[in-house]
Amino acid sequence: MPYVVKPPVIKIEPVDKPQCALGLGCWAFGGSQWGGQEDEDSRAAMQAAYDLGVNHFDTAQGYGAGRSEQLVGEFLQGRRDEVYLATKFFPSEQTAQYARDQLEVSRQRLQTDYIDLFYIHWPKTGADLRPVMEGLEAERSKGRLLSIGVSNFSPEQMDQVSEVGKIDAHQLCYNLFWRYPERDVIPYCVEHDIAVVTYSSIAQGILTGKFPKEPTFKEGDSRPGTVYFDPEVWPHVYEGVERLKALSEECQRTLTHLAIRWVLAQPGVASELVGARNAQQMQDNAAALDGDIPADVFSRMTEISDEVMSHIPDVGNIFRFYP
Repeated sequence: MPYVVKPPVIKIEPVDKPQCALGLGCWAFGGSQWGGQEDEDSRAAMQAAYDLGVNHFDTAQGYGAGRSEQLVGEFLQGRRDEVYLATKFFPSEQTAQYARDQLEVSRQRLQTDYIDLFYIHWPKTGADLRPVMEGLEAERSKGRLLSIGVSNFSPEQMDQVSEVGKIDAHQLCYNLFWRYPERDVIPYCVEHDIAVVTYSSIAQGILTGKFPKEPTFKEGDSRPGTVYFDPEVWPHVYEGVERLKALSEECQRTLTHLAIRWVLAQPGVASELVGARNAQQMQDNAAALDGDIPADVFSRMTEISDEVMSHIPDVGNIFRFYP
C-alpha cells in the first residue's frame, strides 16, 4: 500500500503530480564515488520506490558520467507521467546555448520529452550565470522543462539568476550534522517562495548508524574526503551517532527513521532526498514516513545536533568542492 503523500512541494502550474515528501536520490546508481554499484540493485531500488508511492526521482548528469540518468530513463519507460523527475547539470559554459544543449543531453539519456525539474547543479565561482538561466527559461516556455532549480547556491548567487528567471526549487545539503543553511539560505528560500529540497539527508549514510569507530571504505568511495571523516571531526560525529542510537532505542524507531523525519520536521523543508542502493534500503527509508514521532524527540535530537555542529567547521560544503 503506498504511503500517504504530502501535497506537491514544487509549486508550479498546472500541478498534476502529487509528490511524496520523500524522494529517491539516485547518485549511487552512477556506480562511481560510492565504491561500486550493481545495475540490478539500482533497478530494484527504483521499483521499490515506485511500488511504495515514492514518486520523486532525483538524478544528475554527473552521477557516473550519465549512467544514473540512463538507468532512470530506462526504468521510467511506461511510467514517465507517474514520476516527478529531476536532474541537474554543471554550468561549465555560461551561455544560454550551453544550457539548452545540456537539457537536450539529459532528455535523451532519460528518454523523455520533458523534465519536471532541471537544476543548475553547482554555481561557478565568480561567473555570471544569468545567460544560463535565460536559456533555461527559453526551454521552459517550450515545455521541455516544467520548473527550474539551483543547487548549492548562496543567496547572492540566487539573486543574480533571479534577475532573468524564476527559481522554483533549491537543492541543498542539510541534515543533523550539516545545518549551516539555516543561517541564510533556507530563510532566503522561504522569503522568496523557493521550495527547499534536501540532499545528503542522512549525512552520506552516517545517520544509519552503520559506521564503526574506525570506519573503512571500499576503493573508489569518495566519502572519506568529506568533512565528517576529518580526524578532528569524526570522533565528535561518532559520539553524536551513539547518543542518537540510544534515543532511537528509547523511542523504538530506527536511527535512519529519526534522521529522515527530523529533516522533514524542520521549518522551510519541502522535500527530502534519501539515497537507496537496493530494494531493502528503499523499503526501510519509506517506512520512516509511518507513524508519529513526539516533538520532544526532535528537540532532543536537535540538542545532540547542536553539540556535534560545534565541532564541524563551516568549510562551505561537506565535499569542499569549489568549482
